[in-house]
Amino acid sequence: MSGKKIIIAIDGKSSCGKSTMAKQLARELGYVYVDSGAMYRAITLYFLRNNVDITEGSQVKDALEEIELDFRLNEQRGEVEIFLNDENVEYLIREMIVAEKVSEVAALEAVRNFAVNQQQKMGKLKGVIMDGRDIGTVVFPHAELKLFLTADNAVRVERRFRELYQKNPNITIEEVAHNIEMRDYIDANREISPLRKADDAIEINNTHLTQEEQLHKALELANGLLK
Repeated sequence: MSGKKIIIAIDGKSSCGKSTMAKQLARELGYVYVDSGAMYRAITLYFLRNNVDITEGSQVKDALEEIELDFRLNEQRGEVEIFLNDENVEYLIREMIVAEKVSEVAALEAVRNFAVNQQQKMGKLKGVIMDGRDIGTVVFPHAELKLFLTADNAVRVERRFRELYQKNPNITIEEVAHNIEMRDYIDANREISPLRKADDAIEINNTHLTQEEQLHKALELANGLLK
């Protein structure tokens, strides 16, 4: 691998496998992986815990001033986990109560400005892979490699259901389908940084791809730029 470093932006709807591919790609390239979705989830968790009224701009502003986010390597798992004010919240932010609110919180201009500012600082030295909804369009519009992941809706629902069922056997596939539908609508229709494919992004439809096949495609594209 050459000493050249690039930024890789991965966008797409929920449950398209963005985080899985980003983590695998980061390990292969020796890059830093930043889960932008985890940042919005952690902010949402803080808002829920502190009964922040998201319709009140002053409350949102005051709450954001109390939030510190950082990513730390869990050496046992070999993965980076998110900390909210020095508390490891990696698992708490995956709960359905957070999933049901995160799109509404992430649609707030103050929240997005707060998160994007931190994300851009993380990418200053390059050698970063970040996944989310607006990474290639807003956070890193000049990223050297932009990927946009898609998958059939039924496949996305099934993937998300399997993930959540392990933690909550009482969850139903109907609840998961409704949550994904709601998040898709909010993400695509919000005024601030709506989800869309960047003009120069390369689309990968992974409906019928294994994780290995998907990673191979991404690695080929990354290595082509790094040579």
